[in-house]
Amino acid sequence: MRQSFEYAVHLDCDPGLVWAQVLRPALFLHVAAPLVQFRPIGIERFPQQWSDGEYRGAMRLFGIVPLGWQAIVIELPDRESETRTLIDNGYSPLLPLWNHRISIRPENDGTRYTDDVSFDAGLLTPLTGLFVRLFFRHRQRRLRALSANGFAALSD
Repeated sequence: MRQSFEYAVHLDCDPGLVWAQVLRPALFLHVAAPLVQFRPIGIERFPQQWSDGEYRGAMRLFGIVPLGWQAIVIELPDRESETRTLIDNGYSPLLPLWNHRISIRPENDGTRYTDDVSFDAGLLTPLTGLFVRLFFRHRQRRLRALSANGFAALSD
């Protein structure tokens, strides 16, 4: 029952800046909130920057309703290309198959940011799919707002 979709958005800022922010878990946490809040499991906090490896997070809908845990399995393919990519091939009890590819590339005077998502939640896939699509629309809306201000809300 696998579902897939792709959402893309133009951001009016430099691709290098967008890429630097995509590498930060702070961006992930910000764009997911307040719809879904993630808290690291097994470590005090997520790293300052993603690197290849597995991270686990406890999820809560609106910070209240427990949604279980999600493994975030990061891969940063080494490419000689103007398109930069971050891959999360995560999993959880609810979503045993989770493939999320973020692509960043120059577009006109800005950046083309693309979320390419594929997942399978078994018999729950149709219902889960509605939520996952809503979640990614929410993420991109928050991403656009952040990028419009040069990601100032994420400054340390």
